[in-house]
Amino acid sequence: MANLTSDGMIRPELWPNSGFGLLERDNEGRLGVTDGFLGAYLGRPELAPVAESCEAERALHARLLENPRLEVADGDIQKIENDDARENYTVMLGFRDMLLKASTVEGCYLGLFQSGDVTLPGLFVNQMAHVIVCNILDEATDPFQARAGELLFREQNATIEQGAILLGDTETVEMLATTGGMGQLGKLVVEGGVKPRQVDLDVLQPETADIYWDRNERHDTVLDVSFGRPGMDALCRVLEAWIDHFLATRVSIQPVGKIADERWVWHVGLDKESSALLNDLYKGTDVDEDRMQRVLSLFRMEFEDPNQMRSDIAGRPIYMALSMTPEKKVRLKPQNLLVNLPLARES
Repeated sequence: MANLTSDGMIRPELWPNSGFGLLERDNEGRLGVTDGFLGAYLGRPELAPVAESCEAERALHARLLENPRLEVADGDIQKIENDDARENYTVMLGFRDMLLKASTVEGCYLGLFQSGDVTLPGLFVNQMAHVIVCNILDEATDPFQARAGELLFREQNATIEQGAILLGDTETVEMLATTGGMGQLGKLVVEGGVKPRQVDLDVLQPETADIYWDRNERHDTVLDVSFGRPGMDALCRVLEAWIDHFLATRVSIQPVGKIADERWVWHVGLDKESSALLNDLYKGTDVDEDRMQRVLSLFRMEFEDPNQMRSDIAGRPIYMALSMTPEKKVRLKPQNLLVNLPLARES
């Protein structure tokens, strides 16, 4: 059955350049690694040969195009003359080998964080999250959920406006601040000392939210995640689906105004700032007003089946927080929901 927008139209493909279309679902709904997906990395500017590329680099690139799973000896990489090219191939092939060992993107992502040895560049981490969220939302028809899904792999700028919490894509916001929405021409104008015209991004509203679909890869819409708004509800639903997809664990997540629980036993920060803040609050450490003001939302999570939790805290709620940095950046870390939950040990 086709995915329809609220006005009954078939919605466009979600994030067509994510690489999701190059992957194949296995019987468990996870994304199996394919030659097409691996080969796409060879087309990236960091790896594609340029005029100055040496013969060793060109030969290696050609061999990998023919067989993206080719085992590459370290000596073949060392033959590449350019230092940056050698480094790029080392990093990419290391990532490729992780994918092949795990066989699925989800397995690679989860294994990376369960290992506790996360040295993989953030670019690859976010790209994995991108296709995984695309997999989770493949049949979604709610544009708010699709936009909320971007928080799991793209940094956001937070703006507090008349009490509303508005999130805009950092890369897009900074680009518009530089060019005024006029591309390279706008950049030249700014460099010439002329202030660019202000460009306002569209805030998704219930009656107009379907505008997201036709421009879903432009990352140029704003999500209102204020308490009680559709954007906040959508973020909760996406986080629930993320946990269920990886851990086969159904939870309910709802925003709360405060944590008033004398039996508070567990918490998870959705970002670095929130993790530190919740730790301090839990220990009774004084938290200054500036840090508290940067908390965008608190959440309460409950497991549908308490037996999936550690026995000593089964049935108790888990509290979460989402914060912005002092620079008003929001860097949600969805991996925290996979490695920091109090799950019962498998027998």
